Order: sequence, then structure tokens, then C-alpha cells
Amino acid sequence: MSPLWIVFRKELVDAVRDRRSLMSMLIFPLVGPLLVAVTLSITTEQLGQNRDVELPVVGAEHAPALMEFLEAHRVSPIDAPPELLEAVRTGDAPMVLVIPDDYAETHREGRTITIELVIDQSRTSGAGDRSRVRRILEGYSDRLGMLRMVARGVDPQIAKPLQVQTVDVSTPAKRAAIFLNLLPMFVLLAVFVGGMYLATDATAGERERGSLEPLLLTPVSRAAIVIGKWLAAVVFSAATMVLTLCLTLVALSTVPLEDIGLHIDVGASDVLCILVAVLPLSFCATAGQVLIALFARSFKEAQTYLSLTVFIPTLPGVLFGIKPIEPQVWMYPIPVLGQQALLTSTIRGESTPFFGYVLAALGASALAVLLVATAGRMLQSERIVMGR
Repeated sequence: MSPLWIVFRKELVDAVRDRRSLMSMLIFPLVGPLLVAVTLSITTEQLGQNRDVELPVVGAEHAPALMEFLEAHRVSPIDAPPELLEAVRTGDAPMVLVIPDDYAETHREGRTITIELVIDQSRTSGAGDRSRVRRILEGYSDRLGMLRMVARGVDPQIAKPLQVQTVDVSTPAKRAAIFLNLLPMFVLLAVFVGGMYLATDATAGERERGSLEPLLLTPVSRAAIVIGKWLAAVVFSAATMVLTLCLTLVALSTVPLEDIGLHIDVGASDVLCILVAVLPLSFCATAGQVLIALFARSFKEAQTYLSLTVFIPTLPGVLFGIKPIEPQVWMYPIPVLGQQALLTSTIRGESTPFFGYVLAALGASALAVLLVATAGRMLQSERIVMGR
């Protein structure tokens, strides 16, 4: 058999037998999708428009028509707590509606009525319910204003000389992509996390255990040794990425995004596009990890260095989240950034040119070859082999 194949099989068998290697490959695919599903479920629940909302009200008896309007829009008035400010401040009540005692008299006189909606803007929980109640109250105010104008013989359309009608050309899939921005980041993170432990153990770990020197004394070229270890890490990285993608899609299928008018439509062709876009990054990421682990003087030092690499796949996601940027040709050859652009387009349901995948694969592959070649040259140095 080829010496390269022997080294590759040896590293793969050792990794499979090592429980820590398996845990490093499995823990992220299991925890990541669960975190995504829980986060989106909470967001969907907060933004849901079809569920009943309880609204604590002070002075509900002064505005029976308003109470009926709220109930018609699935907002149920309830008794407010005694200390309403403290209740809102502590989160016991998400909001409290305060109706003044002179509500009926002010309404009969046709004057402006001031009601208070007590909220705590610093609390994210219940933000969707607060926005919904505010819109309902504004709708009641518009309705009341039109009735007053009609009672005075004035056409209500006079007060609205301009009516803006919004035409939304986005698809449910594109709107859902706003909530799926975590998916590309988790898939790219899986690439870096999956092969990290194997790359560290196969280089800095073997050197620390004293098994690297006997391996180098065998009639196997240094290049074959480095490539064999690198390919084993690639297998773990790619397997972690595929497992993360599959479990994330399964978790997303359980989230009721339809309740807020969104729809996830990731078919087999989309999954294939994601795999084609991200798999070349496994070669690049693990090559960099092998190089860094060889440079480190101990297993612990290698772990410290490699733990910092997990921030690399998060940077494009943060950039795209803070300031959305349309994918451009110059992005595709840049590893991680190109994959982020391709994944974003795929999730939004937009067509991506074929050369985008080609450029992304070429960019990641070229950098992987450069990093592996550098690692092979480093392994020629006695200082690197001895960890000095």
C-alpha cells in the first residue's frame, strides 16, 4: 500500500478509537442545531401574531368600547397588579395599559385622550406583544378619529391626502433567510471545530508523547506523513460539517416559522450547493490547523492557538449581519468569505453563478496546498520535530 495511505489510515483509526476525538466531532453537531432551533422557536413565539395576549389594564371600566376592540383582536384585558410600575420593572407584567378616569368625559367632548402604555424597553421578552398592542391601539385611534370626522360631516379621506401602499416583492424564503443567518455561521464553524482535535493530537500530541520521532525514522517521506495526517483531519472536519448541516435542517423543520408568515424551503439541490461550497474549506481549515499545531511547542499551546481560529468563520457572518453586503465576484476566491457569500445566496433562494463555486473551491484549495507545503517544510526542521 502507499505510505501516504498507511499514515492516513493509521491516523483515522487512532482518532476513531479515541473518545475525545469522537466527542469533538459529535458535540458541536448536536449542540449547535439545538441552539439554533431553540433560538428561532423563542423568536417565533415572541413575533407570533395569531396567539392570545393578556394585557393588564388599569381603568378598563372607563373605556368599554376600547376593551371590546382589544378582545376582537385577541388581546384579553386583565386586572393590573397593585404596584404596576414595579411589576413592569421586575418583569412580572410585560406591559400595563393605564386609562384615565376622565376618559369618557374627554371622549364625549371630542378632545384628545391620553392613555399610558407602561413598558420596560430594556427587556427583549415580550417585545413582539408590545409592538402588537401598540399597533392595535393606534388602529383604534385612527378608527375613532374617522368616526369623529364623519359625525361632523367631514370626509375622513381629507385627512389622508397621501396613502402609501407597500408592495413586498420578497418571497417567504427570502424573509426566512433573515432568521436563518445563524445557519451559515454554524456550518462554517463545524468545518473548523471538527478536525481541530485530530490535527492537534496528530502533530503536537504525537511529539509530546514521543511517537513522532519514531514515525519520522520510517522509510516514509515527510510530505507523505504531513499529507496523511492532514487528510485524516479533513475527513473529521467534513463529517462534522455534513452532520451539522443535516441535524440543523432537521431542527429547523420543527420550528413553526409559518406562524409569522415565513417558510423554509431547503431542498436537495440547495443542500448539494451548500456541500459543494463548503467542502473545499475543510481542506483549507485543517491545513492551517496542522501548520499551527506543528509550530506550537506543546499540546496545550497548540490547543490555545487553534481555539482562536474558531473566530475566523464568525467574522464574515458578523459583517454580513451588521452591514448586509451583496455577494460580489471578488469575495468568492477568499476562503470563508466566499463560502459565506455562497451560503447566504443559497439560503435566500437566489441563483449563484457556477464560476462562484469554482472560484471558492480554487481559492480554498490553493491556500490548502500552500499551507500543507509549508507544514512539510517545517517538519524538516529539527527544532520543530523536537519542539524547541
